[in-house]
Amino acid sequence: MANSTEKYRDSAPKQVGIWIRVSTEDQVRGESPEVHEKRARMYAEARGWRVREVYRLDAVSGKAVMGHAEAKRMLADIHSGHISGLIFSKIARLARNTKELLEFADSFRDAGADMVSLQEAIDTSSPAGRLFFTVIAAMAQWEREEIAERVAASVPIRAKLGRPIGGAAPFGYRWNNKKLEPDPNERSVRALMYELFAEHRRKKTVARILNERGYRTRKGAHFSDTTVDRLLRDPTAKGLYRQNYTRTNDRTKSWELKPENEWVWTPVEAIVSTELWEECSGILERHRASHKKPSRENVHLFSGYAFCACGTKMYARPSALKYICSGCKNKIPITDLEAVYRDQLSQFLLSPDEIAAHIEAANDAIQEKGALIQSAKDELKKLNAEDDRLYELYIADELTKEAFGRRHKPLSLRQSQLEEELPRLQAQLDVLRISSTADAAALSDVQDLANRWDQFSRTEKRQLIETITDTIIIGKEEVVINLLNIPASLKSDAKATKPHGFIAAIN
Repeated sequence: MANSTEKYRDSAPKQVGIWIRVSTEDQVRGESPEVHEKRARMYAEARGWRVREVYRLDAVSGKAVMGHAEAKRMLADIHSGHISGLIFSKIARLARNTKELLEFADSFRDAGADMVSLQEAIDTSSPAGRLFFTVIAAMAQWEREEIAERVAASVPIRAKLGRPIGGAAPFGYRWNNKKLEPDPNERSVRALMYELFAEHRRKKTVARILNERGYRTRKGAHFSDTTVDRLLRDPTAKGLYRQNYTRTNDRTKSWELKPENEWVWTPVEAIVSTELWEECSGILERHRASHKKPSRENVHLFSGYAFCACGTKMYARPSALKYICSGCKNKIPITDLEAVYRDQLSQFLLSPDEIAAHIEAANDAIQEKGALIQSAKDELKKLNAEDDRLYELYIADELTKEAFGRRHKPLSLRQSQLEEELPRLQAQLDVLRISSTADAAALSDVQDLANRWDQFSRTEKRQLIETITDTIIIGKEEVVINLLNIPASLKSDAKATKPHGFIAAIN
């Protein structure tokens, strides 16, 4: 018996991996990935196997897993010999598609590796195991198809009863006790969307106004014209919730509309009147039918960038000739503000020496940061060598446990600090390199801008303003123009005479 025990101790243990796939529904039922992993580890320990890898696919459907990154990693480890077996709790956890399950089995067989299903107690390396695996896999596929058919058959019935059939409630609404009702925090935004579209007739304009006023989607993102279009077309806002109207095309994997006779309509509380909804729908359909984009709304060059010295945004109505502050009634003629902007750009000319000095300073900063990174790497290398030397002394009984601890602790602390510091230093170096290139281009662009200003179209002028302008502060006697892309070092040098930009007096 002793000889037999020594034989197993001397032989290399089997190297295996653990496969864990627990769907969202399984996690809701309390089947956590940790439970499955613990079970597999205990099995491997009982067999004397060594667990080398764990492959986790959290909240992933078993319908198709071959393309998943973890599946590819696992198969690569099998073919390379990194592992020679895979443990999973049951076949349905590996995959529920018969074709993929058999492909997995073929890959394992070709590599001489084993597949172990704990629940079914299957070893696919044997002929009996492979036959049983095929039967069980077919049953799993059949079960999935049966469930899908039952769910599909229940959808129209649930929809007709007004019950949720999956998915989130439309923006502006919420589910409450399985009933759809207006959301008190979103209904006013949804209603405002229709009012703005009826007024401006442009989806992009509606999205821009909503974003400027601080409104966001349910996920906290900015509104886009696509989102506005989808919500405007959704009939829920006028009191008709539409269900069971789409399905997934199995061939293209994209969704498509079902025949209208299969649609289910449920009356809900309306957010807007039927007349307003129909008006907006008519505008959208006319835009779609004409295949022509509506003309761009007249936006003055400095709209959104002009601020009064009191802190209020200044706007000019389409027919107005001045930017006006709604707070203190400060105003400036539109033509005067453009002239000030153009003239001040022409005055902001940096000498070649100033540009060269800025580029040299940027290069010095890059070299300094690079030297700091190299110094940190060298120090970490020395610490690792010192740590190894201490460990060797401890193993050789030349250091007591207490002495080793006292000398090892500061080394370990500094190693951890450097390992955290190096990525941060490298990121800083990347920022410096990118910023240096961008600053050089920005300086060239700003100098060339004033010379070409009168050649630009109105749209091009607006795009340039959006690219380089931060804010324009309009006081009673002066205008302060703050640019976005002026290098920080030049801004600080100019603070005494040109705080954060340039100042022009208003005559």
